[in-house]
Amino acid sequence: MAVTSASPSAPPDPRPALNAALDPTARAWLDESAAEVAAEPSTVRRLFPAARRRCGHDRLTEHWSVDEAARAVLLTALPLRGRALADEVARLHRHGDPAEQRAVLRTLPLLDLGDLALPLVRETLRGNDTTLIEAALGPYAAAHLPDAEYRQAVLKCVFCEIPLDRVAGLDTRADRELARMLADFAHERIVAGRDVPRDIRPLVRAFPDAIAAEIEPALTDVLKEEG
Repeated sequence: MAVTSASPSAPPDPRPALNAALDPTARAWLDESAAEVAAEPSTVRRLFPAARRRCGHDRLTEHWSVDEAARAVLLTALPLRGRALADEVARLHRHGDPAEQRAVLRTLPLLDLGDLALPLVRETLRGNDTTLIEAALGPYAAAHLPDAEYRQAVLKCVFCEIPLDRVAGLDTRADRELARMLADFAHERIVAGRDVPRDIRPLVRAFPDAIAAEIEPALTDVLKEEG
């Protein structure tokens, strides 16, 4: 069943917008760096950290900063495939600071990795940095996380107060079991005298048969409110 309050479409490829945002010096550096990475993949280890200093870190689009987009250019320039590409991406993530890790996670949908980058997503979801969790739950996770893990990731976002409109794929991946989990969470909040997050309400309303009979009376008024 479709959820009426859908998550946003996949963040667009930032590379076209980036070209217009860079000054000539930064653009020349990025073009030269991408060519260098294409010729010798190991140079990405030196150039990837430098992107923020050389290109800036202003907001580029709703989903991308300039440095994240510049790093996406470098990652997509890698001439590697399969396991070799996954290993290089994992290395950059492992040795990167949080800004570099966010760039890796946001770029995953632009790389041909299949399921090979799922360990990076899972590692991030075990942590508590909400900016990294949000970056991890983009189109790549929506396409590749197994159902049970995707549901748990959504629930973690609710606990961490990450807005669900930042989670890719909810419009197609929300299901009865996720609605049941969110209904149970909402009931616990009501019993504790706490507010129920508005953005979970459409997900629960979309699957009314997922609400257990014993908690339905407590949820009725809350679910009538606009979410």
